[in-house]
Amino acid sequence: QVQLVESGGGLVQPGGSLRLSCAASGIIFSIFDMGWYRQAPGKQRELVAVITNGGTINYVDSVKGRFTISRDNAKTTVYLQMTSLKPEDTAVYYCHGRSGILSRDYWGQGTQVTVSS
Repeated sequence: QVQLVESGGGLVQPGGSLRLSCAASGIIFSIFDMGWYRQAPGKQRELVAVITNGGTINYVDSVKGRFTISRDNAKTTVYLQMTSLKPEDTAVYYCHGRSGILSRDYWGQGTQVTVSS
């Protein structure tokens, strides 16, 4: 059974930091491209950051310089370090894994991030 389990969300003040983790099981983690998406109330889900199985990284412009995605294949975990958080970063953050070779993609259940004073 494939599981992507996010953790690390919560309430933080503007300017603060959080680190999200996504622990994967039931997949060959090393061959999956892993990403973080977010969805704010009333808005479409958007890609925040992705790290491919080869280590290529891309970010949405709004988080460049503030967020860092990384992965630990040995721990089958992907991380999203978020700094200088803004109220507009408030959303449910979802972990996503995709394998083009296997034509499979999977989602986590989401973790709430709220940036508010």
